[in-house]
Amino acid sequence: MKHDIPFARPFIGETEEAAALRVLRSGWLTTGAEALAFEKEFREFLQSHGGDAANSGLHCLAVNSATSGLHLALEACGVQSGDLVLVPSYTFTSTAEVVRYLGADPVFVDVAPGTFHINPQALEKTLESLKPLRASGKIPKAVIPVHYGGLPCDMSAIMDIARRHNLKVIEDAAHSFPSLLPAGIAGESDMAGNSPAWAGAIGDVGVFSFYATKTITTGEGGMVVCKDAAIARRISVMRSHGIDRNVWNRYTDTTASWYYEVVEAGFKYNLPDLLAAVGRSQLERAWELLRMRQEIAAAYDAAFANNEHFLLPPTGVGDARHLYPLRLNLPRLRISRNDFIQKLKEQGIGVSVHFIPLHIMPFYKNRYRLAEEDFPETMKSFRQEISLPIWPGMTAAQVEQVITVVKSVAGEYTV
Repeated sequence: MKHDIPFARPFIGETEEAAALRVLRSGWLTTGAEALAFEKEFREFLQSHGGDAANSGLHCLAVNSATSGLHLALEACGVQSGDLVLVPSYTFTSTAEVVRYLGADPVFVDVAPGTFHINPQALEKTLESLKPLRASGKIPKAVIPVHYGGLPCDMSAIMDIARRHNLKVIEDAAHSFPSLLPAGIAGESDMAGNSPAWAGAIGDVGVFSFYATKTITTGEGGMVVCKDAAIARRISVMRSHGIDRNVWNRYTDTTASWYYEVVEAGFKYNLPDLLAAVGRSQLERAWELLRMRQEIAAAYDAAFANNEHFLLPPTGVGDARHLYPLRLNLPRLRISRNDFIQKLKEQGIGVSVHFIPLHIMPFYKNRYRLAEEDFPETMKSFRQEISLPIWPGMTAAQVEQVITVVKSVAGEYTV
């Protein structure tokens, strides 16, 4: 008997339930010992698996979302009103909206052909086109590469471009945990120590997401990672109202526990202990959860390879397999991508699209006078893409059901 298969489902068990219950019974629910332990354990995870040379001296700061983390990262890197920040056109709105939080302007860059990643050549070309704006005070300050679907960007090329143009690099690593790159291909950060490095720990700041659909989840939440102590201090203060002492310290210190100083007009971006406890449990099984995703992706790859109706997702070393973005070979189908999705849903298969390009969203399109043809590779990828279910806990029967239905619809509407 067939059952509907959701697009995503978190893999939560007794360990996570016990962790949440532990916090509920402790009498302390907001940011405290659990959040501090989560930061410590996340840092140790990166250092133990990534090698000390590339990942030593990391600061890890828990926040209530990756969006918050990106905002904090830009602010700590000195992005201000009137500045320019380069972002891929193919990404979720949070990557660009945080730029607007600071009064700066996002500058969209097309993706590379056949990928969903920012194109280094287009990035270089866009930066050259922005040079005349410097006279009016419009200065490019940062670039936000997005490790789409869990597959790392070409960070070596991006880091080279960023350093030559004096840009801060803030990695949107919302999809990419755990994504470990071997020595020699990770980019600038591994050149001296020749050690493996994490996607998200190569640029100046990296931001991970623990949203409900991610490889490890806290429901809502994120982690900011950086090596610069000054950036880390700024983020630490700004994530909690600009107060110079965290709430756990204020309530547990026996000396003047009530006293604090507001040193900046900050934000409310801290991660509560209730969520951090769940994250600690998930972190312990991160490799197990990744393996489950890899097995599902391998089954999809085998099923859809050498099929005239489909193009397999780009993949490679360090792919965390957060998404499975199957591309439709539309010339071989007499059905649109949107109608294809509807047919799948009618047969109980939950699918999605990642993403609707930002340059065709009304806000960005109208504000910056953007057109579809300005980003041809982005539009090509968008019109082909469907995201299939890929979540830990999917059974072999469910994976086979997805494959069967996808192939059936393609067969019904083949040219």
